[in-house]
Amino acid sequence: MALSQQILPHLPYLRRFARALTGSQQSGDQYVAAMLEALIADSVIITKATNLKTALFRTLCALWSSSSMNERGDAKVPGWELNVQEKLNSLSGQARQAFLLRAVEGFSNEQIGEILAKESSDIESLHALAHAEIAEMLACDVLIIEDEPLIAMDIEDIVTSLGHRAVGVARTQKDAVIKARKTKPQLVLSDIQLADGSSGIDAVNDILKSFDVPVIFITAFPERLLTGDKPEPAFLITKPFTPDMVKAVIAQALFFDVKAGASSKTA
Repeated sequence: MALSQQILPHLPYLRRFARALTGSQQSGDQYVAAMLEALIADSVIITKATNLKTALFRTLCALWSSSSMNERGDAKVPGWELNVQEKLNSLSGQARQAFLLRAVEGFSNEQIGEILAKESSDIESLHALAHAEIAEMLACDVLIIEDEPLIAMDIEDIVTSLGHRAVGVARTQKDAVIKARKTKPQLVLSDIQLADGSSGIDAVNDILKSFDVPVIFITAFPERLLTGDKPEPAFLITKPFTPDMVKAVIAQALFFDVKAGASSKTA
């Protein structure tokens, strides 16, 4: 099979990765084009590879890393207004590569190590660096909607330990809406069943009528939300939860700035 035919199925993913890496469709595509030119000039890079996909990404990452401008320390711009690409651009060079290779392209640590010419332990360090930088830039005000006092305290402790600010705890739908309008939180963590028999889902939908905010639902019954009917929550924490679970989901929700609503019929 011709080299071009072997590479063709991987091009969409290479473009996706390069665009995310550079923050520009045009720049990303230029990097992919430059990579293809390099492969044409020296096809041995590919013909001797044991895995074509990792070899292609290795070539692209090496090309990107060879440009000094990609390693410069861009000033971080904190705040809720950051979009996903601005957040990515704030990550250190290799940490950004490692984060995207795993989070977007689904490579394993072993594969990422091969792509970046690093040991597995180094890849874990890069992931830890990426998550630390993400956590630093994403500190925000959080509203907790939870009717069980002990669970609410646990969630509040986790939230504050991550550097976020808990601006209130609501136990009912009405209380949640009032506190949300007063505090304008940048993230909402909401239980499904509330103290007075009201619905956390209805509370969230009422809040979203006033302003957009990322939402994470917390429930012991995820099957009631994940029914296949739309809309469904983008982020969900199941009870019993661990601090690591809450930490990971909060980071995802804030990083990708997803506004999540759910249909009240799933309550």
